[in-house]
Amino acid sequence: MPLKAKMGVVKTFPTAVWLDRIAAISGGSQNAGRLGLRAHLDAALAQKKANTPITASFVIYDLPGRDCHALASNGELPLTPAALERYKKEYIDVIAAIFADPKYKDIRIVNVIEPDSLPNLVTNLNDMRCALANSTGIYEEGIKYALNKLHAIPNTYNYLDIGHSGWLGWDSNRGPAISLYTRVVQGTSAGLASVDGFVTNTANTTPLNEPNLPNPELSVNGQPIKSAKYYEWNPYFDETDFTQALYSGFVGAGWPSTIGFIVDTGRNGWGGPNRPAGASGSDINTYVNTGRIDRRLHRGNWCNQSGAGIGALPTAAPGPHLDAYAWVKPPGESDGSSTLISNNEGKGFDRMCDPTYTTADGVLTGALAGAPISGAWFHNQFVELVNNAYPAIATASTAVAAPATVAAPSATRGLTATVGDNQVKLSWSPVAGATSYTVQRRAGAAAAFTTVGSNVATASYVDRSVTNGADYDYVVTANSGAGTSASSAVVRARPVK
Repeated sequence: MPLKAKMGVVKTFPTAVWLDRIAAISGGSQNAGRLGLRAHLDAALAQKKANTPITASFVIYDLPGRDCHALASNGELPLTPAALERYKKEYIDVIAAIFADPKYKDIRIVNVIEPDSLPNLVTNLNDMRCALANSTGIYEEGIKYALNKLHAIPNTYNYLDIGHSGWLGWDSNRGPAISLYTRVVQGTSAGLASVDGFVTNTANTTPLNEPNLPNPELSVNGQPIKSAKYYEWNPYFDETDFTQALYSGFVGAGWPSTIGFIVDTGRNGWGGPNRPAGASGSDINTYVNTGRIDRRLHRGNWCNQSGAGIGALPTAAPGPHLDAYAWVKPPGESDGSSTLISNNEGKGFDRMCDPTYTTADGVLTGALAGAPISGAWFHNQFVELVNNAYPAIATASTAVAAPATVAAPSATRGLTATVGDNQVKLSWSPVAGATSYTVQRRAGAAAAFTTVGSNVATASYVDRSVTNGADYDYVVTANSGAGTSASSAVVRARPVK
């Protein structure tokens, strides 16, 4: 299909609008000729059909000292009390007043709140700027103020950015993140009700699924693949599994079970000719590197990544606890300049955007050359994103012949066994997209697994056909119309009276 035709399809899908400085609210010549906030909302009203809801998404992104661990996305407001007052009065208050205009009451307004802010307070306090953002309380106070103002508007929905699996996937990062977010949000006027959910992978390229590496516990030559150099013992390879873990963690911390997640899929497709069809190799690093669809040189590489493609199309309620797949970062907007470019937006030059730079991890950044400052249009990147889209971009003439691929569920996680008198009770974390589960058992490590429970509808199962004192191994697979997942990690149980 001609590239131009693919681009024509891409432009029919919605993206979020980034309000990345005060001038973005009014728009016009002071903001590179872009539409202002009211103009965007008016455009949404013009598209709205009678008796049909319409959603408009905005990224609230002008916190004082924002993105404290990067330079390319620094903003106009310094990390000072005076700048915090400007943020409240000249930015949040003005946005809230526009959202509250009765003219827009029939638009469902979704707000992505301050990308990278709270995650930096979890992992990057060794950076002096992040330590200051933490010690002054400016990040927390700014976010609470934004939540208080925006939650008060009935047709707004607030989602806090919460990094991605390659950042907060480790237990030692994810647990503290859940604690921090819970404490901050409990400090708002409405408490936990002021937040409707969380956004992962904002402006990032972490895959929705790693189809060739569904089980991080898989042993290759005696080692789990999560211990490979690329994953560094992080058990979450993709955003689907990561959001499941976050959901369980937040609900366990007292959040309502209605909280949902949005995943930014605008640039995490990783299609094209270099997409692997399977994994192979006798050592974990070879196995992982041949199988992963994420072709970055390191999971920490984030700027204008070469080889990335557009991911899943914007979709409402794609799975359990998932509110949407969305293109939060518009495909084609730069992450940062490849070289220093003077500008009046406070955006600096980050070497992670320089394709010639070797990172602290000993690899090149993987960034594309010739990039403009963050938020500016980067045509060469857009071309690559369209060409490497997965599923491939389909027009009316190709949609029937090449339907979008639907992946089988990811491997079941969190399998545990509780023993009793002649019974074993199994439970596990729900798997996104699964319609049922299969439970298999073996009596001893030398025996073959056989099915003891099929078409299990919930994330638990009680096996009563066991004998006290005997050892039993269990695995669980998730099923859907697209196929069956890889098996969970093995759990051993010995029922007792």
